[in-house]
Amino acid sequence: MNPTKKTTQNNAPEESALLQSLDRENLPKHVAIIMDGNGRWAAQRHLPRIAGHRSGIQSVRKIITFAREIGIKVLTLYAFSNENWNRPAKEITQLMMLLERYLNKELRTMMKNGIRFRALGQIDRLQNSVSQLIRSVEEKTKNNTNMVLVLALSYGGRTEIMDAMKKVYQDLETEKLSIKDLDEQCFSEYLYTKDIPDPDLMIRTSGEIRVSNFLLWQVAYTELYFTKTLWPDFRERDFLLALRDYQGRERRFGLVSREKQD
Repeated sequence: MNPTKKTTQNNAPEESALLQSLDRENLPKHVAIIMDGNGRWAAQRHLPRIAGHRSGIQSVRKIITFAREIGIKVLTLYAFSNENWNRPAKEITQLMMLLERYLNKELRTMMKNGIRFRALGQIDRLQNSVSQLIRSVEEKTKNNTNMVLVLALSYGGRTEIMDAMKKVYQDLETEKLSIKDLDEQCFSEYLYTKDIPDPDLMIRTSGEIRVSNFLLWQVAYTELYFTKTLWPDFRERDFLLALRDYQGRERRFGLVSREKQD
């Protein structure tokens, strides 16, 4: 018997129950995911790391489809960090090839399902063919409105803030910006995410409990959810568990809880 098929069958009743109990009026508008565990998944199976990345793409497809179907408006996936540039050159080349293949293959699906594609990060650091493809897919999908899919590529939260600070300084120096007008909202307009809402929920897979330099400014009041599931094994049930956990929380944004107000 196929063990994967057996697991899927065993999870089906629970997944159906979770889906039925989901409050569609209380979904996070923006979910960000740190997709972690591809390497460990491959190591557990005595496979090369690239096998883990390939399997991780299957999870990407499943979760994007499911997020769109249940009504998530923005989904951000941490795909390649600035720190990932320190990995072996062969692995980086393979990752870029997988990215190109994914974008070329999924463009038609994005257009069919009304998904707008965005990329965050220092995209110009990527090889020319990859960066050109990214900009092409962004342009072709810019009028799609059903969901926004964001890939963080060559991305680092500290770098994003430093890049924003440089732009602020330039505008102050040329008097395009006055220091008296500089506040949190104004500064947010200089970030890569200037036209994307802050995440309501951030999920990290693989059991690590940290944000790893991801959206540092934007997650100030984001709900964090950590799961031990490795990314290649992350499926609809795991996503539903995260959403249910989110819906059980009270988001106060620094205010007094409703119970204490009564």
